[in-house]
Amino acid sequence: NRAALPAIFNPEDLNALEQALQLKEQYPGSTVSLLTMGPPRAADIIREGLFRGADGGVLLTDRAFAGADTLATSYALACAVKKMKDYDIIIGGRQAIDGDTAQVGPQVAEKLGLPQITYAEKILKVQDGKIQVKRRLERGVEVVEAKYPVVITVNGSADDCRPRNAKL
Repeated sequence: NRAALPAIFNPEDLNALEQALQLKEQYPGSTVSLLTMGPPRAADIIREGLFRGADGGVLLTDRAFAGADTLATSYALACAVKKMKDYDIIIGGRQAIDGDTAQVGPQVAEKLGLPQITYAEKILKVQDGKIQVKRRLERGVEVVEAKYPVVITVNGSADDCRPRNAKL
């Protein structure tokens, strides 16, 4: 029964948030907006992201979303991103902790008609309308580059993420 469980920040999404916050620190004037889809209690995740340094957040919640598969989830998220308009880099976790599909990020990129970089481990550089990312694959590590706007899905744990900072 998922309703009985507390809402927790997906570890790979938390790592994605940390990557976004590091970019915000490196590039003054940048903002970090959170977007999630879930039941009303998922607002706790938005609040936690704000405590960690995000500038704003949007929760998509409706009973109609209950049991949504990856196609429905990516469609809803892509529609929300289109309404947000002003973005260069969309960063999310590779996969949900309870899903193990790694499909939503690439599907969002497809629906938005954007390039994508998957399995990202570290954002190395953002310069001249391009982003350079280190990604880890089965055969090793590679460095890839894409023009933005771009969708990036991040691997890894949240071990190195900043602590919550109740500044609201």
